[in-house]
Amino acid sequence: MYIPLVDDQQIDCIIRKGANDYTDVQIKARSKDCIPFDAGRFAAMDIPNPRDNYFFIFYSEQTDCYWVFPSLRLVELASRNKQGANVGKYHINLTGWSKKKGQVYPNPKFDDYKNNFELLVNE
Repeated sequence: MYIPLVDDQQIDCIIRKGANDYTDVQIKARSKDCIPFDAGRFAAMDIPNPRDNYFFIFYSEQTDCYWVFPSLRLVELASRNKQGANVGKYHINLTGWSKKKGQVYPNPKFDDYKNNFELLVNE
């Protein structure tokens, strides 16, 4: 794995699979200190040039869950801002909030991507 010195192309690390085979990875995280409503909310994401070898890893500390998304799938599932300061950028909410139970939970809609690091090596 290679870690770039500067995150200027929305790439936090590169996983080398072979001589000419690699995966670019962008990592996003939400801390346990954010409000529960935002525990899995990732907004204002720039996703330049979605492609087969570009992945996003999301982490929510309140749920202690990771989600691994191929960038091509993420742009299909996420919503895109149509106006405002972040026009053209994406957002997605990977968790829900149970007011009755007073807790955050992983949204089952995204179970195929939850803790699924196999996607990084099998895609």
